[in-house]
Amino acid sequence: MSFTLDDIVNAFAAMPAWEVLAVVLGVSYVILAAKESLWAWGFAFFSTIIYTILFWEGALVSSSFLNLYYMGMAVYGFILWRGGESGEELKISVWDSRHLLMVIVAGVLVSFAVGYLSQTYADAKHAYLDAFVMIFSIIATWMLAKKILQTWIMWIVIDSAAIVLYWQSGYHATIILFVLYVVLAFYGYASWRKAYREA
Repeated sequence: MSFTLDDIVNAFAAMPAWEVLAVVLGVSYVILAAKESLWAWGFAFFSTIIYTILFWEGALVSSSFLNLYYMGMAVYGFILWRGGESGEELKISVWDSRHLLMVIVAGVLVSFAVGYLSQTYADAKHAYLDAFVMIFSIIATWMLAKKILQTWIMWIVIDSAAIVLYWQSGYHATIILFVLYVVLAFYGYASWRKAYREA
C-alpha cells in the first residue's frame, strides 16, 4: 500500500463522521500530551467515548472495553496532572532500567497468556499481536498519566506493532492514523526529554 496524499484523503473520506471526529480528538490528545497540557485528557476522554460506542456497535468487544479503560485513565490523568490532592504539578520522571525491564517482561508474559486464551477459546485472528498491542497500550497509558518519559518509546513500539496488525487485518485507514501516532510519539519523547533535562 502506498501512502500518497490521495490515499490519505480517500481513506479518511471513507470513514464515518463520528470516526473522523474521534481521530481528530485522538490526534489532538497526543499533541497536547506531548506539550504537557492538561487539556490533553479532555480530548482523550471524548475521543474514547466515541470509540467505545463505535467498537461496541461493531462487535469489537475487547477494543470497546480497552477504550472504557482509556476513558477512566483520562479522568485519572487529568486528576494527576492537575496536581491531585496535594495541588503540586506532576513532574516528568524516568524509570531505571531494572524497573522498566520488569514491566516489559510482565507485559510480554501477560500478552502471551491473553493471546493464547484469545486464539484457543475465541478463535481470534492475529491473537498474539493483538494481545501485545492491547496489554502494552494499557501499560503505556498508565505510564503517560504518571508522566514517565519512557512511555513515548513504548508508544513508538506499540503503534508500529499496531500498523502491522492493522495491515494484516485490512484496516488501511487506521494504518494511516497509526503512522501519524508513531511520528507524534517521537515528537512527544523529544519534547518530554527536553523538559526533563531543563527541570
